[in-house]
Amino acid sequence: MRGVLRAEPLWVETFTGLRMRQFERLLKVVRERGGNGPGGGRPWCLPLAGRVLLVAVYYRTNLTMRQLAPLFGVSPATVCRVIQRLRPLLAIEPAARPTDAVERLWIVDGTLIPVRDRKTGASSRNYRFSANVQVIIDADTKLVVAAARPVPGNTADAKAWRDSGLAAVCEGVTVLGDGAYINTGLVVPHRKRPGRALLPGEEEDNAEHRRVRARVEHAFARMKHYKILRDCRQRGDGLHHAVQAVAHMHNLALAA
Repeated sequence: MRGVLRAEPLWVETFTGLRMRQFERLLKVVRERGGNGPGGGRPWCLPLAGRVLLVAVYYRTNLTMRQLAPLFGVSPATVCRVIQRLRPLLAIEPAARPTDAVERLWIVDGTLIPVRDRKTGASSRNYRFSANVQVIIDADTKLVVAAARPVPGNTADAKAWRDSGLAAVCEGVTVLGDGAYINTGLVVPHRKRPGRALLPGEEEDNAEHRRVRARVEHAFARMKHYKILRDCRQRGDGLHHAVQAVAHMHNLALAA
């Protein structure tokens, strides 16, 4: 069976949202992380570029294994094996502490991602079974700095932040959060007190805070162009790997 999709500019740019040079950078990272495997054994039906394209298309379109199989000319079982094998290798690089940390401004927020796995999600305020994922972006470049492991969607953002371990990544960097992150050490908006309105200066601070913090919402909107983050059918670590891979591709699309 001959497939339709191949790692060529037309198909890459149409189905992944990446330009060919950006896809080649992603392919290089996967190859350096051992995407070709140790060698020996039965060879894959697809070359490495085709397998990376398959995973990227899966995350972008959220098609089922049965739908992807004829597009690449392989069996649904092969599609499943390719995704299981490569999905950890597409993850975003771990963030390093910037040399100019004092001058940096990062933004954190949580986003709800609908999931099917009852062990990963919970009934949430979006009226769906969802998981809460904490994501940090750089306010200047709008690149994703780090993303935490998913927690049940009914987890408060402040608790999800404390349990995520992301605070260690942000050491020495100013981090903005919304009002849900009060008492977490982040920069949050001024709050009204009973019987006392906000001062004019505090109102202005809150307006500027909202203007800057909106950038993380824009990042979420771009990341959710990858439809896997609108309805994740993966179980176990599948959602975590999907978020990490989408963050990586989001950064490639912005930076390259």
